[in-house]
Amino acid sequence: MKRLFLSMMAMAAIATTLTLTSCGSDDDGNDTPDGASILAADGKTLMGNLTGKQTLEEGEYILGGTVIIENGGELTIPAGTTIKATKGFSSYILVAQGGKLYANGTSSQPVTFTSGEATKKAGDWGGIILNGKAPISGAGAEGTNTANAEINNAYKYGGSDRADNSGALTYVNILYAGARNTADIEHNGLTLNGVGNGTKIQNVYVLESADDAIEFFGGTVNVTNLLAVNPDDDMFDFTQGYKGTLSNCYGIWEDGYTSTEEDPRGVEADGNLDGNGVDHVGQSDFIIDGMTIVNNTVGGNTTTGQKNAMDDVIKVRRGATATIKNTLVASTSADALKAKDLVDATDSKGGGTVTINITTSSSFSYTNEKVVDYVDKTNPDKNVVGQGTVTLTTSASNAGANTSVFAWTNYSFPTLN
Repeated sequence: MKRLFLSMMAMAAIATTLTLTSCGSDDDGNDTPDGASILAADGKTLMGNLTGKQTLEEGEYILGGTVIIENGGELTIPAGTTIKATKGFSSYILVAQGGKLYANGTSSQPVTFTSGEATKKAGDWGGIILNGKAPISGAGAEGTNTANAEINNAYKYGGSDRADNSGALTYVNILYAGARNTADIEHNGLTLNGVGNGTKIQNVYVLESADDAIEFFGGTVNVTNLLAVNPDDDMFDFTQGYKGTLSNCYGIWEDGYTSTEEDPRGVEADGNLDGNGVDHVGQSDFIIDGMTIVNNTVGGNTTTGQKNAMDDVIKVRRGATATIKNTLVASTSADALKAKDLVDATDSKGGGTVTINITTSSSFSYTNEKVVDYVDKTNPDKNVVGQGTVTLTTSASNAGANTSVFAWTNYSFPTLN
């Protein structure tokens, strides 16, 4: 109900006609959007398509299904708000091109997206997807390529606007996401499709995602202060022409953790989508600055379906170029299995190029005899197209990610040797 309060004296003082415009509010206090509300009549369930602007009040909500923030729509979620998703692949939030999501948490009051299940586990719900208008790799001239979102083909991403703005995610928890439809159609914790660098993404914690913690499909967005704990597949995944910077990122598989994936990695980087665009323009060329990867996975167990330990700590392939600075790789569990490779830049669909400054802790180990075995003679099938290029330097001063900035998550970091 819209309410307008004017004193009698003030009304008398107005000699001309006065017109007031207000966005109004529902009885629950949440701002009413100019388009259809995604808030159900119960005042707590979110679902549907948002075409206008809507601001939630701080509190607890249920993600009852798919929420699409359409072109021109804006959803603002204030600090301290928790959104609990119903179980299933269709429980997710997607920001379409031209839409904006503002999840404005603080260090003391983060915004939390999590499972609504009593017993929470990876893959309970979808995740957060942003579709932007920034460039992606493709067969056309740079800036002309678009693609359809993996989890909803009705919504495209890509374009020519490097500075495109999809909103802001600051001090945000994304917990138990990554629901799967098929082996080829699955959510990540946070999926960034052609997202532009006008988008602000800082201080994000992704816990127990059933696929990757974060995946960049092209775009130019920069992400700062990202903590990834126990993703089932890759910690940090880049593909389809990503050109931006990931700063201060920490990925860990905790003591005794096991992945269900065939080839889980710390970093996986492709120049083009799935390696099927060898001649595509605008291939991935990005920076990682300040990264720690902790590998405590215990690996395969055929009885439970748990498959592999870490395949490669860092894999850069299929035309990707990566500059990786100040990297520390460690293990803290005596039971952790060796990673196959520390750095690998080869693939049957084409090699990659990586310049990396990396240091390993005394407890970390890997299978290959060389620190960087990009020739990988023990796996010649990986060298069909040709070798990648690795430029390696090491420094005893490498500290990796600064964990103090993640104090707001209350995560207990292991001591690295």
